[in-house]
Amino acid sequence: MDALTQSETWRRLAAQRARMAGFDLRTALADANRCARFTRALHAGEAELLLDFSKNLIDEATFDLLLKLAEERGLRARIDAMFAGERINTTEDRAAFHVGLRDLSVRPLLVDGSDVRAGVEAVRARFLDFAESVRGGQWAGYRGQTITDVVNVGIGGSDLGPQMVVEALRPYHDGPRLHFVSNVDGAHLASTVRNLDAARTLFIVASKTFTTIETMTNARAARRWLVDALGVDAAVARHFVAVSTNARAVTDFGIASTHMFGFWDWVGGRYSLWSAIGLPIAMAVGRARFLELLAGAHALDEHFRTAAFADNLPVILALLGVWYVNFWDAQSHSIAPYNQHLHRLVAHIQQLDMESNGKRVRLDGTPVDHATAPVVWGEPGTNGQHAFFQRLHQGPTFVPVDFLLSAQSHYDDGQHKLLAANFLAQSAALARGRRLDEAASSHREFPGNRPSNTLLVKRLDAFTLGMLIALYEHKVFVQGVIWDINSFDQWGVELGKEMATALAPALDGAAAATDASSAALIEAWRRMRS
Repeated sequence: MDALTQSETWRRLAAQRARMAGFDLRTALADANRCARFTRALHAGEAELLLDFSKNLIDEATFDLLLKLAEERGLRARIDAMFAGERINTTEDRAAFHVGLRDLSVRPLLVDGSDVRAGVEAVRARFLDFAESVRGGQWAGYRGQTITDVVNVGIGGSDLGPQMVVEALRPYHDGPRLHFVSNVDGAHLASTVRNLDAARTLFIVASKTFTTIETMTNARAARRWLVDALGVDAAVARHFVAVSTNARAVTDFGIASTHMFGFWDWVGGRYSLWSAIGLPIAMAVGRARFLELLAGAHALDEHFRTAAFADNLPVILALLGVWYVNFWDAQSHSIAPYNQHLHRLVAHIQQLDMESNGKRVRLDGTPVDHATAPVVWGEPGTNGQHAFFQRLHQGPTFVPVDFLLSAQSHYDDGQHKLLAANFLAQSAALARGRRLDEAASSHREFPGNRPSNTLLVKRLDAFTLGMLIALYEHKVFVQGVIWDINSFDQWGVELGKEMATALAPALDGAAAATDASSAALIEAWRRMRS
Protein backbone atom coordinates (compact mmCIF):
# COMPACT_ATOMS: atom_id res chain seq x y z
CA MET A 1 0.00 0.00 0.00
CA ASP A 2 1.15 3.52 -0.74
CA ALA A 3 2.10 5.36 2.46
CA LEU A 4 0.86 8.58 0.90
CA THR A 5 -2.73 7.50 0.30
CA GLN A 6 -2.88 5.60 3.61
CA SER A 7 -1.76 8.59 5.66
CA GLU A 8 -4.08 10.33 8.08
CA THR A 9 -3.59 13.68 6.33
CA TRP A 10 -4.54 12.17 2.97
CA ARG A 11 -7.72 10.73 4.49
CA ARG A 12 -8.51 14.09 6.07
CA LEU A 13 -8.03 15.79 2.70
CA ALA A 14 -10.44 13.29 1.14
CA ALA A 15 -12.97 14.11 3.84
CA GLN A 16 -12.34 17.81 3.28
CA ARG A 17 -13.05 17.31 -0.43
CA ALA A 18 -16.40 15.78 0.44
CA ARG A 19 -17.20 18.74 2.69
CA MET A 20 -16.26 21.15 -0.12
CA ALA A 21 -18.90 19.71 -2.45
CA GLY A 22 -21.17 22.67 -1.77
CA PHE A 23 -18.41 25.30 -1.78
CA ASP A 24 -19.32 28.32 -3.91
CA LEU A 25 -16.57 30.59 -5.22
CA ARG A 26 -18.96 33.43 -5.97
CA THR A 27 -20.00 33.55 -2.34
CA ALA A 28 -16.44 33.10 -1.11
CA LEU A 29 -15.16 35.98 -3.25
CA ALA A 30 -17.72 38.30 -1.66
CA ASP A 31 -15.48 38.16 1.43
CA ALA A 32 -13.26 41.23 1.16
CA ASN A 33 -10.54 39.53 3.21
CA ARG A 34 -10.29 36.35 1.11
CA CYS A 35 -7.94 37.84 -1.48
CA ALA A 36 -5.53 39.07 1.20
CA ARG A 37 -5.50 35.65 2.87
CA PHE A 38 -4.80 33.87 -0.40
CA THR A 39 -2.32 36.19 -2.12
CA ARG A 40 1.47 36.02 -1.88
CA ALA A 41 4.20 38.05 -3.57
CA LEU A 42 7.92 37.81 -4.12
CA HIS A 43 9.83 41.10 -4.31
CA ALA A 44 13.36 40.96 -5.71
CA GLY A 45 14.91 44.35 -6.39
CA GLU A 46 12.53 46.18 -8.73
CA ALA A 47 10.84 42.95 -9.81
CA GLU A 48 7.64 41.62 -8.31
CA LEU A 49 5.89 38.29 -8.83
CA LEU A 50 2.37 38.19 -7.39
CA LEU A 51 0.27 35.06 -6.99
CA ASP A 52 -3.45 35.43 -6.28
CA PHE A 53 -4.86 31.99 -5.52
CA SER A 54 -8.12 33.20 -4.01
CA LYS A 55 -10.12 31.80 -6.95
CA ASN A 56 -9.46 28.23 -5.89
CA LEU A 57 -11.79 25.67 -4.36
CA ILE A 58 -10.15 25.94 -0.94
CA ASP A 59 -10.72 27.39 2.48
CA GLU A 60 -8.33 27.87 5.38
CA ALA A 61 -8.81 24.29 6.56
CA THR A 62 -7.96 22.91 3.11
CA PHE A 63 -4.86 25.09 2.83
CA ASP A 64 -3.65 24.03 6.27
CA LEU A 65 -4.08 20.34 5.44
CA LEU A 66 -2.16 20.72 2.17
CA LEU A 67 0.68 22.44 4.02
CA LYS A 68 0.67 19.63 6.57
CA LEU A 69 0.93 17.10 3.74
CA ALA A 70 4.06 18.86 2.42
CA GLU A 71 5.66 18.78 5.84
CA GLU A 72 4.86 15.11 6.36
CA ARG A 73 6.27 14.12 2.97
CA GLY A 74 9.67 15.47 3.95
CA LEU A 75 9.66 18.31 1.44
CA ARG A 76 12.05 20.50 3.40
CA ALA A 77 14.70 17.78 3.52
CA ARG A 78 14.30 17.08 -0.21
CA ILE A 79 14.70 20.78 -1.04
CA ASP A 80 17.84 20.90 1.07
CA ALA A 81 19.16 17.77 -0.64
CA MET A 82 18.70 19.27 -4.10
CA PHE A 83 20.48 22.50 -3.17
CA ALA A 84 23.26 20.47 -1.52
CA GLY A 85 23.96 18.65 -4.80
CA GLU A 86 22.97 15.24 -3.47
CA ARG A 87 22.04 12.42 -5.84
CA ILE A 88 18.32 12.93 -5.75
CA ASN A 89 17.97 11.53 -9.30
CA THR A 90 18.12 8.02 -7.89
CA THR A 91 17.35 5.96 -11.00
CA GLU A 92 20.28 7.55 -12.83
CA ASP A 93 22.36 7.87 -9.65
CA ARG A 94 23.22 11.54 -10.01
CA ALA A 95 22.40 14.98 -8.71
CA ALA A 96 19.84 17.32 -10.25
CA PHE A 97 21.75 20.54 -9.71
CA HIS A 98 20.45 22.98 -12.33
CA VAL A 99 20.04 25.50 -9.50
CA GLY A 100 23.83 25.69 -9.34
CA LEU A 101 23.99 26.97 -12.92
CA ARG A 102 22.23 30.20 -11.97
CA ASP A 103 23.77 30.79 -8.55
CA LEU A 104 25.73 34.02 -9.08
CA SER A 105 26.89 34.24 -5.45
CA VAL A 106 30.37 33.23 -4.25
CA ARG A 107 29.36 30.38 -1.96
CA PRO A 108 30.55 26.87 -2.88
CA LEU A 109 28.47 24.85 -5.33
CA LEU A 110 28.77 21.32 -4.01
CA VAL A 111 27.98 18.21 -6.04
CA ASP A 112 28.86 14.97 -4.29
CA GLY A 113 30.89 17.08 -1.88
CA SER A 114 33.05 18.73 -4.56
CA ASP A 115 32.84 22.42 -5.41
CA VAL A 116 31.89 22.80 -9.09
CA ARG A 117 31.66 26.60 -9.10
CA ALA A 118 34.96 27.15 -10.94
CA GLY A 119 33.94 24.75 -13.71
CA VAL A 120 30.46 26.26 -14.06
CA GLU A 121 31.83 29.79 -14.26
CA ALA A 122 34.56 28.81 -16.72
CA VAL A 123 32.12 27.22 -19.17
CA ARG A 124 29.72 30.14 -18.78
CA ALA A 125 32.49 32.64 -19.50
CA ARG A 126 33.55 30.69 -22.62
CA PHE A 127 30.14 30.48 -24.23
CA LEU A 128 29.20 34.05 -23.32
CA ASP A 129 32.51 35.30 -24.74
CA PHE A 130 31.83 33.37 -27.92
CA ALA A 131 28.31 34.78 -28.17
CA GLU A 132 29.68 38.31 -27.84
CA SER A 133 32.29 37.64 -30.54
CA VAL A 134 29.54 36.59 -32.95
CA ARG A 135 27.31 39.50 -31.98
CA GLY A 136 30.18 41.97 -32.33
CA GLY A 137 31.37 40.64 -35.68
CA GLN A 138 34.75 39.40 -34.43
CA TRP A 139 33.72 35.86 -35.32
CA ALA A 140 33.21 35.73 -39.08
CA GLY A 141 32.23 32.99 -41.49
CA TYR A 142 34.57 31.12 -43.83
CA ARG A 143 34.50 33.93 -46.37
CA GLY A 144 35.09 36.60 -43.75
CA GLN A 145 31.49 37.81 -43.59
CA THR A 146 29.71 38.59 -40.34
CA ILE A 147 27.07 36.21 -39.01
CA THR A 148 23.49 37.42 -39.46
CA ASP A 149 21.61 34.19 -38.70
CA VAL A 150 22.09 31.50 -36.06
CA VAL A 151 20.31 28.13 -36.32
CA ASN A 152 20.04 26.00 -33.18
CA VAL A 153 19.77 22.30 -34.02
CA GLY A 154 18.48 20.31 -31.05
CA ILE A 155 15.39 18.60 -29.69
CA GLY A 156 13.50 18.41 -26.40
CA GLY A 157 15.21 20.43 -23.71
CA SER A 158 17.92 21.47 -26.16
CA ASP A 159 15.24 23.18 -28.23
CA LEU A 160 12.12 24.02 -26.21
CA GLY A 161 13.76 25.97 -23.38
CA PRO A 162 16.13 28.15 -25.42
CA GLN A 163 13.50 28.76 -28.08
CA MET A 164 10.93 29.78 -25.47
CA VAL A 165 13.33 32.26 -23.86
CA VAL A 166 14.45 33.71 -27.19
CA GLU A 167 10.82 34.30 -28.15
CA ALA A 168 9.91 35.71 -24.73
CA LEU A 169 12.75 38.24 -24.85
CA ARG A 170 12.17 39.31 -28.44
CA PRO A 171 11.78 43.01 -27.47
CA TYR A 172 15.41 42.89 -26.31
CA HIS A 173 16.94 41.25 -29.39
CA ASP A 174 19.98 43.12 -30.64
CA GLY A 175 22.02 40.24 -32.08
CA PRO A 176 21.74 37.94 -35.09
CA ARG A 177 18.41 36.42 -36.10
CA LEU A 178 17.70 33.15 -34.27
CA HIS A 179 16.13 30.03 -35.77
CA PHE A 180 15.40 26.61 -34.25
CA VAL A 181 15.29 23.22 -35.95
CA SER A 182 14.17 20.16 -34.01
CA ASN A 183 11.84 17.95 -36.06
CA VAL A 184 13.53 15.14 -37.99
CA ASP A 185 10.98 15.84 -40.74
CA GLY A 186 13.21 17.32 -43.45
CA ALA A 187 10.68 20.09 -44.00
CA HIS A 188 11.76 21.78 -40.76
CA LEU A 189 15.38 22.29 -41.77
CA ALA A 190 14.60 22.96 -45.44
CA SER A 191 12.06 25.69 -44.67
CA THR A 192 14.42 27.24 -42.11
CA VAL A 193 17.47 27.56 -44.35
CA ARG A 194 15.60 28.31 -47.59
CA ASN A 195 16.17 32.07 -47.40
CA LEU A 196 19.42 32.08 -45.42
CA ASP A 197 22.85 33.02 -46.77
CA ALA A 198 25.17 30.15 -45.95
CA ALA A 199 28.17 32.49 -45.78
CA ARG A 200 26.46 34.38 -42.94
CA THR A 201 24.84 31.46 -41.07
CA LEU A 202 26.13 29.76 -37.92
CA PHE A 203 24.76 26.43 -36.68
CA ILE A 204 24.72 25.38 -33.02
CA VAL A 205 24.43 21.60 -32.68
CA ALA A 206 23.06 20.92 -29.20
CA SER A 207 23.37 17.30 -28.11
CA LYS A 208 25.11 16.21 -24.91
CA THR A 209 26.18 12.87 -26.39
CA PHE A 210 26.34 14.06 -30.01
CA THR A 211 24.39 10.91 -30.88
CA THR A 212 20.74 12.05 -30.52
CA ILE A 213 19.32 10.63 -33.73
CA GLU A 214 16.98 13.49 -34.65
CA THR A 215 19.54 16.18 -33.85
CA MET A 216 22.42 14.49 -35.65
CA THR A 217 20.27 13.70 -38.70
CA ASN A 218 19.41 17.38 -38.97
CA ALA A 219 23.01 18.41 -38.24
CA ARG A 220 24.37 16.23 -41.04
CA ALA A 221 21.74 17.61 -43.43
CA ALA A 222 22.68 21.17 -42.40
CA ARG A 223 26.35 20.34 -42.96
CA ARG A 224 25.58 19.10 -46.50
CA TRP A 225 23.60 22.28 -47.22
CA LEU A 226 26.46 24.48 -46.05
CA VAL A 227 29.20 22.57 -47.90
CA ASP A 228 27.12 22.52 -51.09
CA ALA A 229 26.59 26.27 -50.81
CA LEU A 230 30.18 27.23 -49.95
CA GLY A 231 31.91 24.49 -51.91
CA VAL A 232 34.45 23.34 -49.32
CA ASP A 233 34.42 21.08 -46.24
CA ALA A 234 36.77 23.44 -44.43
CA ALA A 235 33.89 25.93 -44.09
CA VAL A 236 32.29 23.70 -41.45
CA ALA A 237 34.76 24.83 -38.79
CA ARG A 238 33.63 28.47 -39.14
CA HIS A 239 29.91 27.78 -39.40
CA PHE A 240 29.29 25.06 -36.79
CA VAL A 241 29.78 24.96 -33.02
CA ALA A 242 28.63 22.30 -30.58
CA VAL A 243 27.09 22.13 -27.14
CA SER A 244 28.17 18.64 -26.17
CA THR A 245 30.47 16.51 -24.04
CA ASN A 246 31.55 14.10 -26.80
CA ALA A 247 34.76 15.73 -28.04
CA ARG A 248 35.69 12.93 -30.43
CA ALA A 249 32.33 12.93 -32.23
CA VAL A 250 32.39 16.72 -32.39
CA THR A 251 35.85 16.83 -34.00
CA ASP A 252 34.93 14.01 -36.39
CA PHE A 253 32.03 16.17 -37.53
CA GLY A 254 34.48 18.98 -38.37
CA ILE A 255 34.03 21.22 -35.32
CA ALA A 256 37.16 22.19 -33.39
CA SER A 257 37.08 21.08 -29.76
CA THR A 258 37.76 24.71 -28.80
CA HIS A 259 34.32 25.49 -30.17
CA MET A 260 32.59 22.81 -28.13
CA PHE A 261 30.82 24.02 -24.99
CA GLY A 262 30.10 21.35 -22.43
CA PHE A 263 27.83 20.76 -19.48
CA TRP A 264 27.42 18.08 -16.84
CA ASP A 265 25.48 14.88 -16.29
CA TRP A 266 23.71 16.54 -13.35
CA VAL A 267 22.00 18.93 -15.80
CA GLY A 268 18.79 17.38 -17.14
CA GLY A 269 17.69 18.34 -20.64
CA ARG A 270 14.53 20.18 -19.65
CA TYR A 271 16.50 22.09 -17.00
CA SER A 272 19.45 22.92 -19.25
CA LEU A 273 18.68 26.36 -20.70
CA TRP A 274 20.75 27.85 -17.86
CA SER A 275 23.86 26.06 -19.18
CA ALA A 276 25.68 26.29 -22.51
CA ILE A 277 22.41 25.03 -24.03
CA GLY A 278 21.42 28.69 -23.52
CA LEU A 279 24.01 29.83 -26.09
CA PRO A 280 21.30 30.90 -28.59
CA ILE A 281 19.73 33.05 -25.85
CA ALA A 282 23.06 34.81 -25.33
CA MET A 283 23.39 35.24 -29.11
CA ALA A 284 20.02 36.98 -29.23
CA VAL A 285 20.15 39.27 -26.18
CA GLY A 286 23.77 39.35 -25.04
CA ARG A 287 25.78 38.58 -21.96
CA ALA A 288 24.19 41.12 -19.59
CA ARG A 289 20.62 39.98 -20.19
CA PHE A 290 21.58 36.30 -20.04
CA LEU A 291 23.03 36.98 -16.59
CA GLU A 292 19.82 38.82 -15.66
CA LEU A 293 17.89 35.68 -16.64
CA LEU A 294 20.07 33.63 -14.30
CA ALA A 295 19.72 36.22 -11.52
CA GLY A 296 15.93 36.13 -11.73
CA ALA A 297 15.89 32.34 -11.48
CA HIS A 298 18.32 32.50 -8.56
CA ALA A 299 16.06 34.98 -6.73
CA LEU A 300 13.20 32.49 -7.05
CA ASP A 301 15.54 29.67 -5.96
CA GLU A 302 16.40 31.53 -2.77
CA HIS A 303 12.72 32.16 -2.09
CA PHE A 304 11.95 28.47 -2.64
CA ARG A 305 14.87 27.36 -0.49
CA THR A 306 14.14 29.61 2.49
CA ALA A 307 10.48 30.71 2.59
CA ALA A 308 7.96 29.04 4.87
CA PHE A 309 5.69 26.72 2.92
CA ALA A 310 2.64 28.91 3.64
CA ASP A 311 4.37 31.78 1.79
CA ASN A 312 6.30 29.75 -0.76
CA LEU A 313 5.02 30.36 -4.29
CA PRO A 314 6.17 27.09 -5.93
CA VAL A 315 4.96 25.07 -2.94
CA ILE A 316 1.54 26.71 -3.03
CA LEU A 317 1.11 26.11 -6.77
CA ALA A 318 2.23 22.50 -6.38
CA LEU A 319 -0.12 21.75 -3.48
CA LEU A 320 -3.08 23.25 -5.33
CA GLY A 321 -2.21 20.99 -8.26
CA VAL A 322 -2.14 17.95 -5.98
CA TRP A 323 -5.52 19.00 -4.54
CA TYR A 324 -7.13 19.02 -7.99
CA VAL A 325 -5.37 15.99 -9.51
CA ASN A 326 -5.82 13.67 -6.56
CA PHE A 327 -9.03 14.86 -4.89
CA TRP A 328 -11.07 16.45 -7.70
CA ASP A 329 -9.98 14.07 -10.49
CA ALA A 330 -8.71 16.91 -12.68
CA GLN A 331 -6.84 15.23 -15.53
CA SER A 332 -5.48 18.33 -17.19
CA HIS A 333 -4.17 21.80 -16.37
CA SER A 334 -4.29 24.79 -18.69
CA ILE A 335 -1.90 27.73 -18.84
CA ALA A 336 -2.97 30.99 -20.46
CA PRO A 337 -0.17 33.56 -20.75
CA TYR A 338 -1.59 36.93 -21.74
CA ASN A 339 1.57 37.90 -23.59
CA GLN A 340 2.22 37.00 -27.21
CA HIS A 341 5.96 36.66 -26.59
CA LEU A 342 5.19 33.77 -24.20
CA HIS A 343 3.64 31.72 -27.00
CA ARG A 344 6.21 28.92 -26.46
CA LEU A 345 6.00 28.95 -22.65
CA VAL A 346 3.25 26.33 -22.48
CA ALA A 347 5.23 23.91 -24.67
CA HIS A 348 8.22 24.28 -22.34
CA ILE A 349 6.12 23.74 -19.19
CA GLN A 350 4.34 20.84 -20.87
CA GLN A 351 7.67 19.03 -21.25
CA LEU A 352 8.82 20.14 -17.82
CA ASP A 353 5.71 18.77 -16.11
CA MET A 354 4.69 15.74 -18.16
CA GLU A 355 8.20 14.39 -18.81
CA SER A 356 9.16 14.93 -15.17
CA ASN A 357 6.08 13.60 -13.38
CA GLY A 358 4.35 11.42 -15.95
CA LYS A 359 5.40 8.37 -13.94
CA ARG A 360 3.59 5.26 -12.68
CA VAL A 361 6.09 3.92 -10.15
CA ARG A 362 7.44 5.34 -6.93
CA LEU A 363 11.10 5.85 -6.07
CA ASP A 364 11.31 2.25 -4.85
CA GLY A 365 9.94 0.92 -8.15
CA THR A 366 6.52 -0.10 -6.85
CA PRO A 367 3.37 1.18 -8.59
CA VAL A 368 1.65 4.33 -7.39
CA ASP A 369 -2.02 4.04 -6.46
CA HIS A 370 -2.93 7.62 -7.34
CA ALA A 371 -2.79 9.97 -10.32
CA THR A 372 0.39 11.91 -11.05
CA ALA A 373 1.08 14.51 -13.77
CA PRO A 374 -1.93 16.12 -15.46
CA VAL A 375 -1.99 16.89 -19.17
CA VAL A 376 -0.61 20.42 -19.52
CA TRP A 377 -1.85 22.54 -22.40
CA GLY A 378 -2.79 26.06 -23.39
CA GLU A 379 -2.27 29.01 -25.70
CA PRO A 380 -1.74 32.74 -25.26
CA GLY A 381 -4.72 34.92 -24.44
CA THR A 382 -6.70 36.27 -26.19
CA ASN A 383 -6.39 33.58 -28.90
CA GLY A 384 -7.37 30.85 -26.46
CA GLN A 385 -10.61 32.67 -25.68
CA HIS A 386 -11.75 32.01 -29.26
CA ALA A 387 -10.68 28.37 -29.16
CA PHE A 388 -10.70 26.23 -26.01
CA PHE A 389 -12.19 28.65 -23.46
CA GLN A 390 -15.64 27.42 -24.46
CA ARG A 391 -14.65 24.08 -22.92
CA LEU A 392 -13.23 25.79 -19.83
CA HIS A 393 -16.42 27.73 -19.18
CA GLN A 394 -19.18 25.27 -20.10
CA GLY A 395 -17.63 21.82 -20.35
CA PRO A 396 -18.98 19.11 -18.04
CA THR A 397 -15.83 19.06 -15.86
CA PHE A 398 -13.50 21.83 -14.79
CA VAL A 399 -9.88 22.39 -15.79
CA PRO A 400 -7.71 24.46 -13.41
CA VAL A 401 -6.07 27.40 -15.20
CA ASP A 402 -3.01 29.55 -14.60
CA PHE A 403 -3.42 33.09 -15.94
CA LEU A 404 -0.22 35.12 -16.52
CA LEU A 405 0.06 38.85 -17.28
CA SER A 406 2.63 41.64 -17.07
CA ALA A 407 1.32 45.00 -15.86
CA GLN A 408 3.54 46.91 -18.26
CA SER A 409 3.81 46.40 -22.00
CA HIS A 410 6.61 46.94 -24.48
CA TYR A 411 4.03 48.13 -26.99
CA ASP A 412 0.79 50.12 -27.31
CA ASP A 413 -0.58 50.82 -23.84
CA GLY A 414 -4.18 51.14 -25.03
CA GLN A 415 -4.17 47.65 -26.48
CA HIS A 416 -2.48 46.36 -23.35
CA LYS A 417 -5.33 47.67 -21.22
CA LEU A 418 -7.76 45.71 -23.39
CA LEU A 419 -5.57 42.64 -22.93
CA ALA A 420 -5.59 43.17 -19.16
CA ALA A 421 -9.37 43.56 -19.15
CA ASN A 422 -9.72 40.19 -20.89
CA PHE A 423 -7.23 38.61 -18.50
CA LEU A 424 -9.23 39.80 -15.47
CA ALA A 425 -12.59 38.98 -17.00
CA GLN A 426 -11.80 35.38 -17.85
CA SER A 427 -10.66 34.35 -14.38
CA ALA A 428 -13.61 36.18 -12.80
CA ALA A 429 -16.06 34.57 -15.23
CA LEU A 430 -14.71 31.10 -14.56
CA ALA A 431 -15.11 31.65 -10.82
CA ARG A 432 -18.46 33.46 -10.78
CA GLY A 433 -20.25 31.94 -13.75
CA ARG A 434 -23.76 33.01 -14.78
CA ARG A 435 -26.71 31.39 -13.07
CA LEU A 436 -29.80 30.23 -14.87
CA ASP A 437 -31.91 33.02 -13.40
CA GLU A 438 -29.40 35.51 -14.87
CA ALA A 439 -29.32 33.90 -18.32
CA ALA A 440 -31.78 33.88 -21.19
CA SER A 441 -31.61 30.08 -21.45
CA SER A 442 -29.65 27.09 -20.19
CA HIS A 443 -27.40 27.44 -23.24
CA ARG A 444 -26.18 30.74 -21.78
CA GLU A 445 -25.77 29.45 -18.26
CA PHE A 446 -22.22 29.18 -16.92
CA PRO A 447 -21.73 26.91 -13.90
CA GLY A 448 -18.79 28.92 -12.53
CA ASN A 449 -16.91 27.57 -9.51
CA ARG A 450 -14.00 26.85 -11.85
CA PRO A 451 -10.63 27.41 -10.21
CA SER A 452 -7.69 29.46 -11.43
CA ASN A 453 -4.43 31.03 -10.29
CA THR A 454 -3.47 34.56 -11.27
CA LEU A 455 0.21 35.40 -11.77
CA LEU A 456 1.05 39.06 -12.27
CA VAL A 457 4.48 40.61 -12.90
CA LYS A 458 5.50 44.20 -13.50
CA ARG A 459 7.21 43.66 -16.84
CA LEU A 460 8.34 40.69 -18.89
CA ASP A 461 12.11 41.14 -18.94
CA ALA A 462 14.99 38.70 -18.53
CA PHE A 463 14.98 38.81 -14.72
CA THR A 464 11.23 38.27 -14.43
CA LEU A 465 11.28 35.50 -17.02
CA GLY A 466 13.96 33.71 -15.00
CA MET A 467 11.69 33.90 -11.96
CA LEU A 468 8.72 32.47 -13.88
CA ILE A 469 10.64 29.53 -15.32
CA ALA A 470 12.17 28.62 -11.96
CA LEU A 471 8.72 28.91 -10.36
CA TYR A 472 7.37 26.14 -12.57
CA GLU A 473 10.52 24.02 -12.26
CA HIS A 474 10.16 23.97 -8.50
CA LYS A 475 6.40 23.43 -8.63
CA VAL A 476 7.01 20.23 -10.59
CA PHE A 477 9.73 19.12 -8.16
CA VAL A 478 7.44 19.63 -5.15
CA GLN A 479 4.72 17.52 -6.73
CA GLY A 480 7.25 14.78 -7.44
CA VAL A 481 8.21 14.79 -3.75
CA ILE A 482 4.57 14.59 -2.66
CA TRP A 483 3.92 11.69 -5.07
CA ASP A 484 7.22 9.94 -4.22
CA ILE A 485 8.35 9.77 -7.85
CA ASN A 486 11.60 10.74 -9.57
CA SER A 487 11.03 14.00 -11.45
CA PHE A 488 14.47 13.91 -13.08
CA ASP A 489 14.54 10.82 -15.28
CA GLN A 490 12.65 10.24 -18.53
CA TRP A 491 12.82 6.55 -19.35
CA GLY A 492 9.55 6.86 -21.22
CA VAL A 493 11.38 8.71 -23.99
CA GLU A 494 13.65 5.74 -24.70
CA LEU A 495 11.39 2.90 -25.85
CA GLY A 496 9.98 4.69 -28.91
CA LYS A 497 13.47 5.77 -29.96
CA GLU A 498 14.78 2.21 -29.63
CA MET A 499 11.91 0.81 -31.69
CA ALA A 500 12.34 3.49 -34.37
CA THR A 501 15.97 2.46 -34.74
CA ALA A 502 14.92 -1.17 -35.02
CA LEU A 503 12.18 -0.44 -37.56
CA ALA A 504 14.26 1.79 -39.86
CA PRO A 505 15.85 -1.18 -41.73
CA ALA A 506 12.41 -2.72 -42.18
CA LEU A 507 11.38 0.25 -44.30
CA ASP A 508 14.00 -0.85 -46.83
CA GLY A 509 13.06 -4.52 -46.56
CA ALA A 510 16.31 -5.33 -44.75
CA ALA A 511 14.63 -6.51 -41.54
CA ALA A 512 11.32 -7.84 -40.33
CA ALA A 513 8.74 -5.59 -38.70
CA THR A 514 8.08 -5.94 -35.00
CA ASP A 515 4.40 -6.89 -35.40
CA ALA A 516 1.71 -7.55 -38.02
CA SER A 517 0.27 -4.04 -37.90
CA SER A 518 3.69 -2.45 -38.46
CA ALA A 519 4.39 -4.89 -41.29
CA ALA A 520 1.12 -3.99 -43.03
CA LEU A 521 1.76 -0.27 -42.61
CA ILE A 522 5.30 -0.60 -43.96
CA GLU A 523 3.93 -2.45 -47.00
CA ALA A 524 1.38 0.32 -47.59
CA TRP A 525 4.04 3.01 -47.11
CA ARG A 526 6.36 1.36 -49.66
CA ARG A 527 3.49 0.95 -52.14
CA MET A 528 2.57 4.65 -51.84
CA ARG A 529 6.19 5.72 -52.29
CA SER A 530 6.48 3.70 -55.49
